[in-house]
Amino acid sequence: MIYDIRHVTTYTYDAPVAYSLCALRLSPTNRTGQRVISVQIDIDPPAAKRVQHTCFFGNDFEIIHIEAEHRELTVSARARIAVARPVPPAITPDWESVRQEAFSVKDLGRRSPAHFIYASRVVTLDGPVVAYARKSFPPGRQVLEGAVDLMARIWDDFDYDPKATLVSTPLGEAFAKKRGVCQDFAHIMIAGLRGVGLPARYVSGYLRTVPPPGKERLEGADATHAWVSVWCGHLDGWVGLDPTNNIAVGDDHIILAEGRDYADVAPINGVILSSGDQDVDVAVDVIPIKSENAPPTFA
Repeated sequence: MIYDIRHVTTYTYDAPVAYSLCALRLSPTNRTGQRVISVQIDIDPPAAKRVQHTCFFGNDFEIIHIEAEHRELTVSARARIAVARPVPPAITPDWESVRQEAFSVKDLGRRSPAHFIYASRVVTLDGPVVAYARKSFPPGRQVLEGAVDLMARIWDDFDYDPKATLVSTPLGEAFAKKRGVCQDFAHIMIAGLRGVGLPARYVSGYLRTVPPPGKERLEGADATHAWVSVWCGHLDGWVGLDPTNNIAVGDDHIILAEGRDYADVAPINGVILSSGDQDVDVAVDVIPIKSENAPPTFA
């Protein structure tokens, strides 16, 4: 599949902003099963300085400095991406073997599972969450079979509720409520997997949505998304699972960034010199196209 993606974030401020310093993680990169054809990021008002970086985990990001006074900031990211994900392995090792393999790793490179075994800034290994996950991993069970079971249980036991949590809501609180959004479901599943000793990482990106039969697709109605990648050993590597939808990650999932948790991959964060509140509006479009040489979908 080939997609044109538009991700527009608009900040509106109650008071003038004298200066903004922001980190933008809005540039997808080439990964297994994903090829980036083009990326463009526009900023209004224009940034006085823009510096490109690549983080430890291989995500491209940009630091921007806005020195002109403004009451509104719009960041528009456009990308064209080809996706052809490999089929998940049908048979994987038992989870105890994968756990032992993970704890025996000596490589500390960015793809090493060693970085994704322990608690991180947002993913705490809460006792109730770990106890919940253990039920999916009886002795001798294949690692991917157990992870899929955990994903299905989260999908069954938790309700999707955008009003139940905030970006800052602790993982334990979302687990106790048994409701939240994709970020919460991903963090809970990651905590459970790490709690039994299995490496798991947080993936941010986009999910193509299809409108109900007879309904037109609404412009800007798609959304950013989050899911989980579980390590199934050196032979089978990382496999993506989407607990919000109870599905394996496929060609409708487009990866934006990967890290230990949301704090590593937040699309936009930073500081401003101002007073008062701010409103944030996010609009996302994910449009399948026939050819990578097709005219741009978005002007």
